[in-house]
Amino acid sequence: MPIPTLMLLIFAVALAGALVGVPLAAQVGALVGLVDRPRPGEVQRRTLKRTGGYGIIVAFFLAVAVSLPFADRVDVTEFGRLAGLAFGAALLVPFAAWDDAKRLGPLPQLVAQIACAAVPVAFGVRLTSISSPFGGTIPLPLWLIVPATLFWIVGMTNTLNWIDTMDGLAGGVSLIGAAVLFFASLRLGQYTIGLLPLALAGACLGFLAYNFPPARIIMGTGGSMFLGYALGVLSIIGGAKIATAALVLGIPIIDTALVIMQRLAGGRSPFHGGDGRHLVHRLLAAGLNVRQIVLLLYALTALFGSLSLFLVKVQKFYAFAGVIAAIALLFLFLKRRGALIAPLTGESEA
Repeated sequence: MPIPTLMLLIFAVALAGALVGVPLAAQVGALVGLVDRPRPGEVQRRTLKRTGGYGIIVAFFLAVAVSLPFADRVDVTEFGRLAGLAFGAALLVPFAAWDDAKRLGPLPQLVAQIACAAVPVAFGVRLTSISSPFGGTIPLPLWLIVPATLFWIVGMTNTLNWIDTMDGLAGGVSLIGAAVLFFASLRLGQYTIGLLPLALAGACLGFLAYNFPPARIIMGTGGSMFLGYALGVLSIIGGAKIATAALVLGIPIIDTALVIMQRLAGGRSPFHGGDGRHLVHRLLAAGLNVRQIVLLLYALTALFGSLSLFLVKVQKFYAFAGVIAAIALLFLFLKRRGALIAPLTGESEA
């Protein structure tokens, strides 16, 4: 099958799978009582079905399965890495469902995330080098390869899990991130590998049909953890695209890091959320509505994602400075609106 036709087929299957699978997953969640009720410190004000994310997972792997008979994967090791991605996700799903049902504490979540990240690592998904801002790559020493890979995948998992705090945000940011990884794969001539983020993008788009504000369905832990896990793994498969992923998700990553540092400086657990310290919560306190905030984050994510595709190594270094400058401008805006300080409410991070 010609590559363009196959790409169109995979995207269509993922999109259709999500359009059908997300509401079905939500209905199953409602039948077993997996619904999300508003808690103190959350933006959400309505009770919503919280299992839509499992529809994303099914749609993604359905599209990947459809690609297997048609995609000519000349690199036999690619099947092993794909198996690692799938088995890690299979381990993630029951932990996520447990959290959706019981709201687990930070430590069990972290242990589960490390366990899930270890699976693709065992199947050969490993970060062996990082890009130098001055050109070329910097090989990692053997003792650092596994810890660095685990740190990256777990970090990405938490980044997407933590930004899933308002309608449409995590799904839309993941859609843009997956699209950027797809085009980065095409630029490198990795057509079969590019099918993976393309399938993820289609699944995210189908989910957004139900989740764009005002949402009718939310993804829950299953969706947010899977999206972070998948983006973390896909940015490594087929040659590290860490700089690309870090740039396209630069604002959520830096926001997460700042929140962690602020909580530690205040003598609080970095996982003890509900304090309104995330950038999106501050923007809400500054008077922007949810749709405005989501569209603003989409625009910034798309901007820096586009830069990651067209800039060379040293130019990407300046683009990272642009991410920091964008965050600084947002905080300047918040300062003028008097929205830099938010009350502590003491809820755990979802």
